[in-house]
Parts: sequence; structure tokens; C-alpha cells
Amino acid sequence: MKKFFTPLILSVLLLCSCSESNPLVLHQEKKVAAQVFAPIPADFVPRKLTIVSAGDSLTQGVGDSTGQGGYLPYLKTMLEKEKGIQEVDFYNFGVKGNRTTQLLKRLKTPEMKEVLQKTDLVILTIGGNDIMKVVKDNISNLQISNFTKEKAAFQEHLTQIFEAIVQENPNASIVLVGLYNPFSTWFSDIKEMDQVVAEWNQVGQNVIANFSHAYFVKIEDVFLTAAEDLLYTDHFHPNDKGYELIAERLNETLGDRVIPDLEKSSYMVSTEEN
Repeated sequence: MKKFFTPLILSVLLLCSCSESNPLVLHQEKKVAAQVFAPIPADFVPRKLTIVSAGDSLTQGVGDSTGQGGYLPYLKTMLEKEKGIQEVDFYNFGVKGNRTTQLLKRLKTPEMKEVLQKTDLVILTIGGNDIMKVVKDNISNLQISNFTKEKAAFQEHLTQIFEAIVQENPNASIVLVGLYNPFSTWFSDIKEMDQVVAEWNQVGQNVIANFSHAYFVKIEDVFLTAAEDLLYTDHFHPNDKGYELIAERLNETLGDRVIPDLEKSSYMVSTEEN
């Protein structure tokens, strides 16, 4: 009997000595879960926004009774009310009468290249004078077919404009303001002008689809459905109210899409650098 129980008792004692209650046993390593912090909101520290406005008379502000730059002062006020934006600096490179070819040349000047390199955003208004050139060149016998050839040229030049901007600043966002139809007063007998404007706006959207950080802001419906007159006394350029409504459309797109994308890009760049 002694030979049978002795090994059994020794086994039980050995097992007990390995239990957690035995003070001679080393404590197990404590596992602590890593605490995860939520990312800092993009608007936690209000930022300064630099915007280049380039293009034709809509950027220059022809028709603006205040002479302060058309849609720019309205948009500046709207943006600076956003909690994530402390200040907005605009550089206005709008020139009355500019077509796509002329804007393309100006984008390659040292003055514009320097500003493009440090901007966050480029807003373009261009194309209306390209359409007007077709009208003037064919005034005696204007047909919708006259716009077809120039539409292809418009697409080529607009693509080159985007490429020139990206070459100087690949991180800048680009916003193209769509065209509207101011020709109804002058050419009320040409019912197809709405179709022409719509097709050229589609060209703009096709170009944008080939570039990242590029956006289109539609405004043609603003002028088509307005209950009040939105044109200046020349019946071509927007008046004060017209520019304010353009600014509102721009602000919607900037607030909903452009600025959030800018913040994401800035966050990703800073993360990669760190």
C-alpha cells in the first residue's frame, strides 16, 4: 500500500505547487490593450486657404457694380464663415475677353506660375468667349454645326489648361465653373443655343473626369430658371445678384467636396512625411 500511494501523493503535491496560489510561481505577464485615439478633426485648427481665380470676364467681375471682383467677395465671406477656415486669400487673374488659348498662354507666365505653385485651389471661368467667337465668325449665317469644330478645339485647349496647372502644382484642386446661356436676348431666334451650352458643359465634365482633384460647378440652370433678372445691363455678364448666386453654387461644392478632399490630402501627406 505504501508503494502505491506514495507516488500518487507526490504527484498531487507537485500539481498544487504549480497552482496560481503558490507565491513561488512567477506572475504571468499582464496584457494591456492599446488605447486607440480618434483622429483630430480636420477643422480643429482653422486653416488659411489660398485660391487662384483665373479666366475671363466672369472672374474679372465685369457687371459687378462694386468693382470688387464679381463672385470673389461673396465667396470669400461665405468661406470664412466655415469653422475650419480662418482666412481666404484670392489671387484674381481674370481678363475680359479671354478665350481658352489666351488663358493657356497666361498660365505659363512667371507671375502665374509662381502663384500656382503655392495655391490650394484654382477656380476657372472660361469658354464663354470661345462660344462668342463662333457666333461672331458666323454672324450672317449661324448654324449649330458651326459650333461642332470649335467644341473639339475647346476640349483640347481646356485639357492643356488643366495639364499646365497640374504641372505647376499636382496637389492643387481645380474647379471649373460651367457655362450659362446669355445669348437668348441677342439671338432669341436661335433656339439651339441652350443645346450648345449644354454640350460644351459636357465637354468640361469630360475633361475633369481625366484629372484627380478636379470638380465641375453647374450654373446654367441658375440663369435659366431665375425669377429675377440676373444679367448686367449689357445682357451678357451677371449682375450683382447673378454673381452672388454663382458664389453660392461654388460654396456648396467647396464645402461638400473640395475642402474635405483638401484636408484628406494634407493629412495623408503629413502622415507620409512623419
